[in-house]
Amino acid sequence: MEVFAMLMRTDPFRELDRLTQQFLSNTGTWSRPTLMPLDAYRAGDEYVICFDLPGVDPQAIDIDVERNMLTVKAERRPRHNGEDVKWELSERPLGVFSRQVMLSDTLDPEGISADYDAGVLTLKIPVAERAKPRKIAISHSGDRKQIQG
Repeated sequence: MEVFAMLMRTDPFRELDRLTQQFLSNTGTWSRPTLMPLDAYRAGDEYVICFDLPGVDPQAIDIDVERNMLTVKAERRPRHNGEDVKWELSERPLGVFSRQVMLSDTLDPEGISADYDAGVLTLKIPVAERAKPRKIAISHSGDRKQIQG
């Protein structure tokens, strides 16, 4: 549950929309993209978010941060198109995938790094310096003053 202290959901009905889209359609469009599954966890002084994007060309992935809103969009197209191709079965979702995550003020969006390997997009977001634990020095004045009344 600690992850949700750093990541905030923006829409409580988003999960319901994801499930509805999953059962009714397997193709996302630019106006109605399909949600991509993600995992999020803290590892030391950074948060890690992993998005499942199997079969997506890395050039078709777009990552934007505006203020504290992280947006990831990707597009997966059919690999074999042509006049002599006749599809027998198509179960893998195609089209546009998108996910938005609201980052809390305790994360540093300037330091985000991204890596794509084996169909998983991994974003690492450092914890902001102001959010890291630190020791506070206590000063002590040796002069005691007497209160007179």
